[in-house]
Amino acid sequence: MRWIKRLVLGLLALVLLLAAVLTGLLRGSLAQLDGERNASAAELAAPVELQRDARGYLSVVAENRLDAARALGFAHAQERFFQMDLLRRNAAGELAALVGAKALPLDKARRVHRFRTRAEAALAALDAPDHQLLDAYAAGVNAGLAALSVRPPEYLLLRQAPVAWRAADTLLVTLSMYLDLQRGQGRDELAMGALHSLVPPDWYAFLTQHSSDYQAALDDSRVDAVPVPASPWPAALRAAQVACSDCRGTDARDIGSNNFAVSAAHATHGHAMLADDMHLGLRVPGTWFKARLQWKEQGAARDLTGVTLPGTPLVVAGSNGQVAWGFTNTTSDWTDVIRLQLSANGQAYRSGGADKPFIRHQERIEVAGAPAESVEVLETDWGPVLEPTGQRGPRHALRWVAYDPQGLNLGLRQLERAATVDEAVRAAAGMGLPAQNLMLADRTGRIAWTVAGAIPRRVGTDDPNRPQDWSDGKPRWQGYLGPDEQPRVLDPADGRLWTANSRMVGGAALAKLGNGGYDLGARAQQIRDALRAQERFDEAGLHAIQMDHRALFLARWQRLLLDRVLTPDFVAQEGLQAYRQHVEQSSDAARVDAVGYVLVREFRATLLELLFAPLAGQLEAQGHKLADLRLAPEVPGWALVQAGRADTLPEAFASWQALLQAAVLRSRDALVARHGTLDQTTWGSENPANVRHPLSAVLPLLARWLDMPQQGLAGDRHMPRVHAAGHGQSERMVVAPGHEEDGWLVLPGGQSGHPLSPFYAADHAAWVNGERVPFLPEATQHRLILRP
Repeated sequence: MRWIKRLVLGLLALVLLLAAVLTGLLRGSLAQLDGERNASAAELAAPVELQRDARGYLSVVAENRLDAARALGFAHAQERFFQMDLLRRNAAGELAALVGAKALPLDKARRVHRFRTRAEAALAALDAPDHQLLDAYAAGVNAGLAALSVRPPEYLLLRQAPVAWRAADTLLVTLSMYLDLQRGQGRDELAMGALHSLVPPDWYAFLTQHSSDYQAALDDSRVDAVPVPASPWPAALRAAQVACSDCRGTDARDIGSNNFAVSAAHATHGHAMLADDMHLGLRVPGTWFKARLQWKEQGAARDLTGVTLPGTPLVVAGSNGQVAWGFTNTTSDWTDVIRLQLSANGQAYRSGGADKPFIRHQERIEVAGAPAESVEVLETDWGPVLEPTGQRGPRHALRWVAYDPQGLNLGLRQLERAATVDEAVRAAAGMGLPAQNLMLADRTGRIAWTVAGAIPRRVGTDDPNRPQDWSDGKPRWQGYLGPDEQPRVLDPADGRLWTANSRMVGGAALAKLGNGGYDLGARAQQIRDALRAQERFDEAGLHAIQMDHRALFLARWQRLLLDRVLTPDFVAQEGLQAYRQHVEQSSDAARVDAVGYVLVREFRATLLELLFAPLAGQLEAQGHKLADLRLAPEVPGWALVQAGRADTLPEAFASWQALLQAAVLRSRDALVARHGTLDQTTWGSENPANVRHPLSAVLPLLARWLDMPQQGLAGDRHMPRVHAAGHGQSERMVVAPGHEEDGWLVLPGGQSGHPLSPFYAADHAAWVNGERVPFLPEATQHRLILRP
């Protein structure tokens, strides 16, 4: 038996030795936090200090802007290089070269945009100062990467070596955000074209209307409800001739981001304040990296604080001491799909009244562990030819702001110097980024809203929501709007502004922006009403609105259940006593412990799914999905329920009451199947944080170390505190410009992407619990000096 004991002890010692070796190896890829380092590779002009507080919040103290960019690049590379690499590869269609053949389908889909080539062209078009800034940042990134004694741990697992950063890669990171924030990329317009061919015009107008129930436009414009048409519900949409595999629609193309502001008159301390929480997919590490950049410029001190996007040298949202700014996605229309008129042999297309040959590009895709593959991309005057969907039909090309030089530049940099909201608003038109609602507050107490980004000037177009024929040259984009043409609201009379991905303006301004699939407006309305319900706010008061998870949107669905569906006979027959009690008692908010909220939410979703399943099936038969449509099922769905017309029922149901009751039973049964019992069906169990590292899915044994805790979270889609299916508040910021010391700034997860870093999850508990993390870095705990 003694030999067994010796063997066990020997194996244990070996395991401990291997663990020590592995830990030592991983520590070699940790960022250097203290001391001094010769950073000649970063091409510094003068020494720079990298200071970090206890949470890893970075302060860069430099002599000039280029050195600040070099030092920020150094820190980004040491803390987040793998994240940066994924972003540039995602846009360029180069993921397979890193992770192998499983990424080939995505790479092939990305290559149609030829973003690597477009980024190189945009880089060449930049003015000298912006080009120098990107070169400086790239030099800093490569110096930071080279300073690691061991490559980042993800590359060890993949058995790959990191590839050096190039200036154009920063523009690819911006293009990756285009792919995330303007995700329709033609699929929505193709689906809208299919819908238009399926239903008569009156039903098309009814189905695709803006919500008249939830209106929160900044200019107080309103839209009228389109009533249920008097004509019969189209027969093709009554019977599920084709079963749908993905039967649920979506209430918006985007569920993300809130920002709002109050002027000095509505702040307890007499300063204008801005709140911003951008909603994105949540992962480890998070999207943003907190940084304060300080440098000297023409004898003046510059002090810029907020969140940066690793891979870029700019503060995306934050404050320069004079002006604070934040973003939400506009969800306006930034693409057009052109239906091509082909020549007889199919090798040319008509443009400007003449036939033109396609331009053909061969895109070579490198694949780790396998031979490279090649894909052919056809291009037109307007953009690339899209892959056909579903059955054989017409070919289409995509026109997208992301393809033009106006859509890709460093115009955001102008906010570094803006001293007033007027200067910031004027700069917005030239910003080359995915078009955003730009919310502003300045040190004088003023607030403003405008659209940041290039807005195409459409001429000759009929319905830009569906494919168009541009072959004669009359419909087209005639350049982009100038600064004086951008929609804007400055100094509103009531001193309050808000955006939440819904329709912000009406009339001529709305015609300029178009509809990219606006959110219903329930979230924006809840924010607006909360701002108007109180006369004055401090930072904590605006943060409380960010955390508001009252279920106002579902209130009418709860009343429908209680007043019409859950009748005494139905409840007794189906044993729904506990179901009804939960609906009565806990459906007022998306709380972690709420059961009733889940029941009402799932009832609504199931009812809309049953109602629109025939339409979903018809679309799938043509290669589209219901969720592709610029259509919020809530709007026509609620109107149809209220009208209760027999001819609008899906064929499988004898009456509206039968449909409503089926939605209750099916949704209840599905929830019980997932959770075991009704009492265990809490919103927290339905809505886990799900903040995961990209590698934990393929390395589940490491998930407990790589992922954030899988606790349930409050919040949902149609309320200010957005969180659903791992999508939510990627940052929460509240700041008064000039009084940043009182502000808030908190991220999910933490600053570093390295699991052994003390900063890996430094902010996470505060983010979950809604606790304050100061906007400015706190006392310096670590200091690294980079020397030329």
